[in-house]
Amino acid sequence: MSKSALLLFIKNPIPGKTKTRLAGDVGNEMALKMYHQLTDWTREQALGLDDADRYLYYSNEVTIGDAWSEQDFHKRLQHPGDLGERMLEGFRVAFEEGYDKVIIIGSDCPGIDTAYLNEAFAALSTHDVVVGPALDGGYTLLGMKSLTPSLFKNIAWSTPEVLTSTLARAAAAGKSVKQLAPLSDVDYLADWLSYGWALPEG
Repeated sequence: MSKSALLLFIKNPIPGKTKTRLAGDVGNEMALKMYHQLTDWTREQALGLDDADRYLYYSNEVTIGDAWSEQDFHKRLQHPGDLGERMLEGFRVAFEEGYDKVIIIGSDCPGIDTAYLNEAFAALSTHDVVVGPALDGGYTLLGMKSLTPSLFKNIAWSTPEVLTSTLARAAAAGKSVKQLAPLSDVDYLADWLSYGWALPEG
């Protein structure tokens, strides 16, 4: 029986330090409200999965009693280091714990719904790696069936070369890759509006 794990990386919501690029468009208070709406969406989509364990990785500290129920999410703290080091450690632990399909996502992509997540897990039945390309050259989702450390090392994170570098590393490691439909993260107000979402009230 396949064991699947979804790893969700979120940032502890801190005014002035959450969605800073978005805050440049709408201000810190509105950016924080928008971030909460994004995490609410991500949580509901994750809860729609029937046969995957869910792990919530906080950026700064694990919060008990927040909107993420401890009955539905195993809560952990992200490993120190850059994004690659943090993701690599998340994958490493999941595979050590016996999972054979592991997918990681963030919390700022309204295009990732339950159907998209199910498609990603299904892709790992026929491919070694699955990736959800981002329109800015990165990716919004990454999944694999076994640990491939080279996908996380010496990558220029937050640049338009992330996806290209990742695909090249996967090919060099002899891994088959399934690419899903490309989506947009919400980094700026235009990204938010492109999904047809209204701004939070207040």
